[in-house]
Amino acid sequence: MVEEKGMEGHASWWARHIHPLNAVLRVLMGIVWLYDGFLKFYSGFAGQLVSTLQANQSGNSSWLSGWFQFWINITGSNQVSVVYTVGFFEMALGVALVLGFMRKVAYSGGIVLALFIWSIAEGFGAIFQHIGVNTTDVGTGIMYAFALYGLLLINAAHGVSRYSVDYYIERRFPSWARLAEFGTPIFGPMKSAKTSAGAA
Repeated sequence: MVEEKGMEGHASWWARHIHPLNAVLRVLMGIVWLYDGFLKFYSGFAGQLVSTLQANQSGNSSWLSGWFQFWINITGSNQVSVVYTVGFFEMALGVALVLGFMRKVAYSGGIVLALFIWSIAEGFGAIFQHIGVNTTDVGTGIMYAFALYGLLLINAAHGVSRYSVDYYIERRFPSWARLAEFGTPIFGPMKSAKTSAGAA
């Protein structure tokens, strides 16, 4: 019984502090995305995208050759604008995460963006590469996707967080929850929430 109470107390501490802890993780993740986006403009990578894709094409399994060739053809003549566009989206995602703005859209869009980066520029990490290729990990993009998915699950399970811009927007405009929350908003019911509750 003592052990069970101890376990419950430990769990309740995390439950009581889930929103500030989630906010810290979200802000840290946002800072990382901001820095990633910044590097797209100043690291010189913009002029190396095609050569990176060609290296990914030669280093990965032959059945992925068409995938990389497709992106080589698309980015070949405008690789700088493509990299800068990706950098812009990364910085926009970073700002949204730091502020807690449109979290539902930010988490979902961030997962898609991270997977695109991982499967194109990062060449799926080391998962499909030939033995002997000089690599030591599976790429950062997929880890970013998992981290964002974790934030998404926390948001879906615990709803509105007062440590976000969304919280204050929803107090004034409850319908904003459509862009920010995965569950039922706390600042006023929406029609879709009523419908789903009735169906349940």
